[in-house]
Amino acid sequence: MSWSNFKSKLLLQYIWSYLLIFLIPLIILTFFIYHNAVQNLRAEIEHSFVNQLNQVKHNIDARMTELRDIATRMAYDERLTPYMVSHPYYSRDAILTLEKYKANSSILEEIFLYFRKDNVIYSSRGLTNLDVLFDQSYSFKDWSKEEIIDDLNNVAYPVVRPAGSVNTNVHLEKSLLAYLVPIMPNHSYPHGTVLYLMEESRLTGLMDSILNDFKGNSYIFDQDGRVLARNNHGAPIPTEELHVLPELSPGTHSLKLNNQSHSVVAVKSSFNDWTYVTAIPSDQFFSHVFHIQTFFLLAFAIVVLVGTFAAVILAKRQYHPIHDLLEFAKLKADSTAPALTKSPNELDWIRQMLHNYSTRVDLQEPYARNQFLLMLLTHGLPEEQQAGQLLKMFGVQLVGDRYFVISMAWDEYPGLSEPFQDRQNIIHLLTEVSIPEYKTLVYGVELPQSDQIALIICMAGTTDHGHSPNRRIERIVEALRAIVMENSHLIPSFGIGKCYSSPGMLNQSYIEASSALEYRMASGKGSTTYFEKLSDTPHSTYWIPKDALLKLVQSLRHGNETVAIQMIRTIFANIKSQKLSLAFLRCICFDLLNTLLKTASELGMAEFVRDIPNMTSFESLEELENKLGMFAAQICKQVEKNTETKQHSIMDEIIAQVDEEYTDYQLSLDKLAQKHSISSSYLSRAFKERTGCNFSQYVWQRRMEEVKRLLLTTGDPLKDIIARVGYLDAPNFIRKFKKVTGYTPGQYRKLHTAREKTLLYADDE
Repeated sequence: MSWSNFKSKLLLQYIWSYLLIFLIPLIILTFFIYHNAVQNLRAEIEHSFVNQLNQVKHNIDARMTELRDIATRMAYDERLTPYMVSHPYYSRDAILTLEKYKANSSILEEIFLYFRKDNVIYSSRGLTNLDVLFDQSYSFKDWSKEEIIDDLNNVAYPVVRPAGSVNTNVHLEKSLLAYLVPIMPNHSYPHGTVLYLMEESRLTGLMDSILNDFKGNSYIFDQDGRVLARNNHGAPIPTEELHVLPELSPGTHSLKLNNQSHSVVAVKSSFNDWTYVTAIPSDQFFSHVFHIQTFFLLAFAIVVLVGTFAAVILAKRQYHPIHDLLEFAKLKADSTAPALTKSPNELDWIRQMLHNYSTRVDLQEPYARNQFLLMLLTHGLPEEQQAGQLLKMFGVQLVGDRYFVISMAWDEYPGLSEPFQDRQNIIHLLTEVSIPEYKTLVYGVELPQSDQIALIICMAGTTDHGHSPNRRIERIVEALRAIVMENSHLIPSFGIGKCYSSPGMLNQSYIEASSALEYRMASGKGSTTYFEKLSDTPHSTYWIPKDALLKLVQSLRHGNETVAIQMIRTIFANIKSQKLSLAFLRCICFDLLNTLLKTASELGMAEFVRDIPNMTSFESLEELENKLGMFAAQICKQVEKNTETKQHSIMDEIIAQVDEEYTDYQLSLDKLAQKHSISSSYLSRAFKERTGCNFSQYVWQRRMEEVKRLLLTTGDPLKDIIARVGYLDAPNFIRKFKKVTGYTPGQYRKLHTAREKTLLYADDE
């Protein structure tokens, strides 16, 4: 980035912004860092410990909620009714169910289900007598068997007993918490109790996993101030001093415990009124403060040294993408874009460019819509999800239960002065038409041929007039003819394809409609031809139906491989269903082969004739069908290739003509379209796609380049130069020239002439 870029107001704004961002904090830190940094850091550390302890609270509350939910599900589980658990057959299933419930919680040592006034209890290990269980399997030191049985039978709401020492049947001593939940929950007369046994170490383990590098003591107190669980990572606090901790309010406190200063963090649970407390020696609690303070002092010195330099570098980096985007926008800008010198800064200029680009995208939407509908007619409906998105995006509603296609061509009345304008009006008028009396929607699709348009017809349900489907189609055609005749001086001819129940068959109907339209040569101007009536002529003996051959030929001419191969299969299926002599069968087959060869020859594909010996040697209908299918596929691929080549060739010819005749003031898009027998809207879109700008912009750019060249290489008067490039309105041209370059033509000539002289003088020295 050169020094000239620093003339940009936007870049200078970025530099000042970064300088202020650096300098203001530095000035503030200079006066207050030593007074406030430690306090702020301490508050941050305290807040961090509170957050961690809150996370511990949320995790443990979530586990206890899980246990209460498990008890609720057990209360309504049909596999855990008194009948099921005591039944000799179903009891095994009940035990497995308890084992699954136990697996749902990671903090459980064991789960028990007890039905009140019973002398047995159920667990994930099976059925056990109460005396055996609490005398041998689980012997509590601080909770007698009689108290346990009494609590199991009489507890009215969920109760947690503090962790106590328990001897198990494997002669291990564990510290377990007991959680009793009556079932049914919230019932006045519970019929049972769920007993959970939890190891104290699992609860404290949850605390350790969150309180990283914790060196102190942590406690869980119940609503009565009893210690439910504790975890000591240092000198334990005497029991007589613990009563102070559950009475603390939530937050951080400084207390002297065990003759040592402690920072105590407390949080309370709204779920079960438990209090979670951590007591950490103060010197450990704030040990990070001193290291961070040193780091801040060092960072402060470094930022003072490099702050200003960093502000400049960052501002340049921030401005660099905008600068690149600006240069790109200049390359893509057309003559209608606002001049850079008229904009307050680069962002406003880019904003205007994006607005112009958005406007041009909106103008391209009809072209994309037409291309999609044309693809629908030639290749069929794409996959359902993609088709739905495209239809919604282009505002096309293929709703109804009957679909068909009409191919429409037109002729002009003799002596019509402006037939081209009439064509454009009709194409625009038929883009989307609604015929309410027949519950019909019509979508027009512009074709590359200048005198044809395809109409997609969507019929919904039946009308109140009680017409038959065929009569309804005739009325729709009459309505479309009336629209064309009333709004133009054109004589329309229609070819109507068959009606189908699915929009996926519109490509079939389009081929049929194109085949039917071919008959306007025999029927004359303004004719209407129905494809399904083409084969109504009775035959004395079987032959390939005329409509099938027509449809096959049209599909080949349009390069529609899908329909062509389908028609070949249909024709052969009909042939196979007939009882024909061998000689007559071969005649029919050669007639079908001749149809494909004739079509290929008409399309200029004489190279396929060399393959006739291979095509005529077949031993079965299946073999010939496969050969003709591959032959049809080759023809369709060649048609697509020729179509693309022809379109590119036409556009090359048109662009070359524009490059040669751009100084002709009579040069216009309509004139070029008429000369090359294509529609002006199609030419406009193709020209835009090929060159990246529309026709008028392209001609303007060529004329601008020529004017600049003549200004710098000749001394001719400005009026002569402007007239020479095809402009008759000199003042209007001068305004446009200044809008693009920022200078009048005279100023532009003087500026660049002076610059060339300066460079020449510098070279001589």
